[in-house]
Amino acid sequence: MLTLAAYGLALLLGLFVKPGGDAAYLEIKGLRDASTGILGLALLAFAGAHAEAWFMVAAALLPLGDALIVLRHGGTRAAAFGIHFVTAAAVPVSAALLFLA
Repeated sequence: MLTLAAYGLALLLGLFVKPGGDAAYLEIKGLRDASTGILGLALLAFAGAHAEAWFMVAAALLPLGDALIVLRHGGTRAAAFGIHFVTAAAVPVSAALLFLA
């Protein structure tokens, strides 16, 4: 059951997207997020849970940086904390579950 939860959370985080906003910025961010998600899914499929867990630890820095960028450029606190900080908190949870899997 723990393995299913770990893989399910890793899959969900790998497929997360956010629609709307500035087209050029979102295309760049979307490409980065899609590439990161595909890399995470490839690690999970071909290298296993332990490699994916370390990847998730490193990847947790991305939403923290995104939150700081949102705040620095006048974005709403709700977006910075509600989207990016929540994601930054969920990614290490996924990593911890993967380390236990």
